[in-house]
Amino acid sequence: MPSVTNARLIQVDALRGFALLGILSVNIWAFADPYYASISSNPAYTRSLDHGVRLLVALLFETKFYLLFSFLFGYSFTLQMAAAERAEAAFVPRMLRRQLALLALGLAHGALLYYGEILSTYALLGLVLLAARNLSPARARRWAIRLVVVACSTWMILGVLQGLAGEASSATNGDASDKLAAFSGSAWQTLQFHSLHLWETLPALWLLQGPSALAMFLFGYAAGRQHWLASPPAWKLQRLLKVTAPVGLFGALIYALAAAYAPGGGLETFAFGLGQLTAPLLTATYCLLMLALFNTPGGARLCTLLAPLGKMALSNYLLQSAVLGLLFTGYGAGWINQIEPWLLLPIAGVIFIGQMWLSARWLSRHPYGPFEWLLRAVTLLAWPSWRRSE
Repeated sequence: MPSVTNARLIQVDALRGFALLGILSVNIWAFADPYYASISSNPAYTRSLDHGVRLLVALLFETKFYLLFSFLFGYSFTLQMAAAERAEAAFVPRMLRRQLALLALGLAHGALLYYGEILSTYALLGLVLLAARNLSPARARRWAIRLVVVACSTWMILGVLQGLAGEASSATNGDASDKLAAFSGSAWQTLQFHSLHLWETLPALWLLQGPSALAMFLFGYAAGRQHWLASPPAWKLQRLLKVTAPVGLFGALIYALAAAYAPGGGLETFAFGLGQLTAPLLTATYCLLMLALFNTPGGARLCTLLAPLGKMALSNYLLQSAVLGLLFTGYGAGWINQIEPWLLLPIAGVIFIGQMWLSARWLSRHPYGPFEWLLRAVTLLAWPSWRRSE
């Protein structure tokens, strides 16, 4: 198995590619469904199949895969540290440039393609991780656990207080109507919607996703410092899964039901806190299962197929937004609220398979994805090779 100090770990890339599938499976609903995250509000959900598919996505995908991506961000941070050490280069200036470039890309992505983007969150939280780069792995894990517990407990207490105050649901159809009109209209209307809603959405996303993402950064950092994916410890897989899977699924089920059928009130706030508290366990379940699968003959082939997708994860994340924009907004077909809900996951699967093929083809000729190349150029203050040498 390749050394963490000598080569990129294929498992990291493959896990990141797998995370892209989960992120796409969530984001497609944000483009295709104007009533996203509230099943009870959408008049198009008339069948049990529609409700079942939407609940499945909320149960298994929402709030899980950005955590996996966050864990891998923290893990890759340690690979960047090792790369700077090998090059005898100052690490802090490198990472400052990298994070600022990521922030610029994230804001541009949000204003142009998807107002719910997460790159700017990663860029800002990456600066926090940079400040904490000297933490020991054990201390990083303790801080991560405290962060999750405090943040999630706060949400759950707020939910109880909301319920006791008798606050009615604040969910309205106004935003859904605006989104439907913009995405069904012209490219200019779509652009206006994204650019205006970006600044309304970002503070909420930083508040909702920031604490959990930072905690997973710290977990990933601790794992990277101990080279878990380079030389995995002797995990007792079955024992771990007996804890992570049922507890994670329980919290996810409560969250999915509340978000779908009781949006905007104290119950949803409480369920969000509970879901965020248990989501890292379900994310860990996915990670453990995929690592175990990668160590089987068939799984090794899957690992090889997923790795190119994950190696150029930034480019693929941006490409997903572009493709979804062409399908569901005024940038292209404007199919928002026109596709049967049960078809959205198969469509996401087709897009993902296309990205797997395209990533492998691109990396056969280029050492980096296009946006990875750009980020690397800013990080190193040098022009990396664009094409692979013969």
